[in-house]
Amino acid sequence: MGTALEETGWRVYVIRCGDDTFYTGITTDVERRLRQHREGTGAKYTRGRCPLQLWWASSPMNHRQALLLERRMKQWSHAEKEALQNGSG
Repeated sequence: MGTALEETGWRVYVIRCGDDTFYTGITTDVERRLRQHREGTGAKYTRGRCPLQLWWASSPMNHRQALLLERRMKQWSHAEKEALQNGSG
């Protein structure tokens, strides 16, 4: 049996990059992860694509759910990710 964090502390997040692309990832601490991306120590994809804006973050879920949602969202179109900001999607 895992810890409570493993079971419920994971979030999927979407960052809008300065070149109007989106980056999707998972984390247990969205603010820390955004800071890492902005400092250039996050994902290679986000380096040099500043400014970076947190576009959307999910409610907490378990690790498996977060991985599955991340995988599904990475297949979404730009328009589908854009719609997240409007509360749809």
